[in-house]
Amino acid sequence: MEGITLTLHLRSRRLRTDANGRNVWRTVRRTREVAAARTAIIVCDMWDVHWSRAARERVDQMAPRMNQVLGAARARGVRVIHAPSDTLDFYQDTPARRRIVSVPPVTPPEPIGFPDPPLPIDDSDWGSDTNHGDETPNDIVWTRQHSAIEIDHDRDVISENGGEIYSYLARSGVETVVIMGVHTSACVLNRSFGIKQMIRWGVDIALARDLTDAMYNPALPPYVSHADGTRLVVDYIEKFWCPTLPSRNLADGET
Repeated sequence: MEGITLTLHLRSRRLRTDANGRNVWRTVRRTREVAAARTAIIVCDMWDVHWSRAARERVDQMAPRMNQVLGAARARGVRVIHAPSDTLDFYQDTPARRRIVSVPPVTPPEPIGFPDPPLPIDDSDWGSDTNHGDETPNDIVWTRQHSAIEIDHDRDVISENGGEIYSYLARSGVETVVIMGVHTSACVLNRSFGIKQMIRWGVDIALARDLTDAMYNPALPPYVSHADGTRLVVDYIEKFWCPTLPSRNLADGET
């Protein structure tokens, strides 16, 4: 694993002026070489169950592929941080949990101020697209991380705390972070270890755009399909927060 590098194909969106003097969003692509040993992946809230049936079904579909990516990335020297919020009691006595608890704290820098534009989707109903009256929005029904995602207790760490994770990144010499998991419109952006907080702390972070999902109900604005709603949130992140990349960059280096 010594000296292994990852080729990250990053995509962002920037506001540009076209030939007619109009402001338009342009896709910006760039390639970066990063050291695998100085890269970490945060797995956000990939729970065993979810109060929304549709959200649960999409996580069930995503988890095996995510596990493949994590296994390949780990074999190349990438660090893996499992962040299944609200379930830490399940893991309190595990080596992966104890490993990060033992890290000496590092005080994060003063947060950088950033504009926080509204989401491009209306998620005011909590975003389930299978609500038939038998779902309780925001009900904490999860108890652990999805069983299809393996935890290497000899190497990985488990935390839901942004301060703990920041300290672990700093003490481990991590320079690049990739976040994957659910949900892009909520936890991936807003958790204490999520994109917004990491950006405000000056952490170099990117989203694995093919291993995420949003909470969006097509019955609400902008009245597009669930898949299109997720793409709109990914576009929003690329415009205002951080770049995205395909997860295969972490696993096998393909473009």
